[in-house]
Amino acid sequence: MTRRNKLLKFTELLTFSNVYEGTEINSPILSGHNGILSPMNGQWLAKYFKNQNPITVELACGKGDYTIALAERYPDRNFIGVDVKGARIWKGSTVAQEKQLSNVAFLRCKIEFLAQYFDENEVSEIWITFPDPFLKESKYNRRMTSPSFIDSYKKILKPDGLIHVKTDSPEFYDHTREVLSELKIPLIDDFFDIYSEETLPHPDLDIKTYYEMKHLKIGRLIKFLRFNPNSDQ
Repeated sequence: MTRRNKLLKFTELLTFSNVYEGTEINSPILSGHNGILSPMNGQWLAKYFKNQNPITVELACGKGDYTIALAERYPDRNFIGVDVKGARIWKGSTVAQEKQLSNVAFLRCKIEFLAQYFDENEVSEIWITFPDPFLKESKYNRRMTSPSFIDSYKKILKPDGLIHVKTDSPEFYDHTREVLSELKIPLIDDFFDIYSEETLPHPDLDIKTYYEMKHLKIGRLIKFLRFNPNSDQ
């Protein structure tokens, strides 16, 4: 994609009614439709979805494959795809608008600052689908299941809220298991190869993203972990 095309998409994003962007660090203010600034923490249901249905957040959503598929499957739930890449958000938000999915929103921000855009107990579940594993040890704190991330998820999830992790990376899988063990958070589900099972361990694992299709073509095994980060309390 050329720089010009990216700039055009970034400009279009500002006009999309289903996209919000983080404006600054340590502030809950988001830029929404036509650049209107507004805090959304604690107000996603009232201001955007206009219902009382539970919220599911997909982190590192990319082009929104999982977010959109889940929204189509569960019209009585709300879904927010989160990613920092504007071009990816543009694709997902465009598809959601074409499909007229009113239960979908996208949030462009760094996931490190996720907790400032949601109130305590505002989110019912989180999906983490094929995140960058950040294999270098120096990148430990950037892995999306490192302790600092888990702590931020705990802040916004309901007490019984679940986190679902789907990855092709054995390193990220092992890292997540080690962190949860250190934090004394028990695993509800733990599968190293979901497609070797007689039935999928979760009904929504049949959704395949662009990246999963690429991983499967080269023989990568798909792993799945599920846990409640608040179960250590």
